[in-house]
Amino acid sequence: MNLTFFQKTALAIAGLTASCIAAFILVAPHAFYAGYGVELGTNASLLSELRAPAAGLLASGILMLAGIMWTAWTRPAVVVAFIVFAGFPAGRIMGLILDGMPSGGILGALAIEILIGLLLFAAFGWRRRAAMPGAGVPG
Repeated sequence: MNLTFFQKTALAIAGLTASCIAAFILVAPHAFYAGYGVELGTNASLLSELRAPAAGLLASGILMLAGIMWTAWTRPAVVVAFIVFAGFPAGRIMGLILDGMPSGGILGALAIEILIGLLLFAAFGWRRRAAMPGAGVPG
């Protein structure tokens, strides 16, 4: 699949966002979460629980970026990008419903995640489905 400039840009924004956030959490979770008004303390179990999904997010971001460079990785990269940038907003919205209003920083993150999800949909949404390798093929 030859990606258009718009598709490459959307995947690059998604991949860089996911990778940078994940790397920041892995290296400096206290500083990252302080930006959201969350104080982590020194609980090693909590820090481990935050770093583990951050490592998964970093791997996802790297896969998104690989999808720009290698055609064989494009389809998995797009699928992962949609999962990440639909899953995070879905979890935050569930939190809003169940837990109430979070900090402004978390609401800002929600807005950015929704915007990136919409950007991905515009780049790879239903209109472009037929252009993706294996699209519409039962498997």
